[in-house]
Amino acid sequence: MKHIDEARLESDLGYRFGYLLEFVGFGGEDIEAVHGAAEALAPLVPGLVDAVYDKLHGYDATWRHFVPRQHGYEGDVPTSVEALSLDHEQIQFRKQHLARYLVTLVTKPYDEKMLSYLDMVGKIHTPAAGSRDLDVPLVQMNALMGFVADALIVTITGLGLDRETEVKTLRAFNKLLWLQNDLINKHYVPASSTVA
Repeated sequence: MKHIDEARLESDLGYRFGYLLEFVGFGGEDIEAVHGAAEALAPLVPGLVDAVYDKLHGYDATWRHFVPRQHGYEGDVPTSVEALSLDHEQIQFRKQHLARYLVTLVTKPYDEKMLSYLDMVGKIHTPAAGSRDLDVPLVQMNALMGFVADALIVTITGLGLDRETEVKTLRAFNKLLWLQNDLINKHYVPASSTVA
């Protein structure tokens, strides 16, 4: 039985990520599968991004988080949820971020820089990073991750890959999204005060 320093899981990002990688079994073959999907997924990224934003636009509980100024955005901000359309400059700005995120997942090495990036994806949706006015509830982040996971499954199964490659790719993305989900959740859930 391998000993895990549970307190360190809460204080050392690299240690936490290493543990998660080992536990879910995300390794070299998974990274190859994710990177191997890049060429086929690249032309589909705009459609994925549009689908995500169409979904977000369908609920006031998700759409309201795009009204405050987004970190890095310099243009005009909308005055209300009702005034915020899908073609608003701030939404176009956010769509570019999501597209870059998806491209990063399938093209960049899984190194320290990627780990910091994945961790920031969670943090940026809280007042701890980016805009102090942006505080997306965890339920909305989990809903979004569930939608993205399903959209990726539909997209991957529509690529016409041979069965073995399709299964490897689906499993790799599933593991990757669980890793990302943990790095989102860690910015919401306080570290456990009791360690066995």
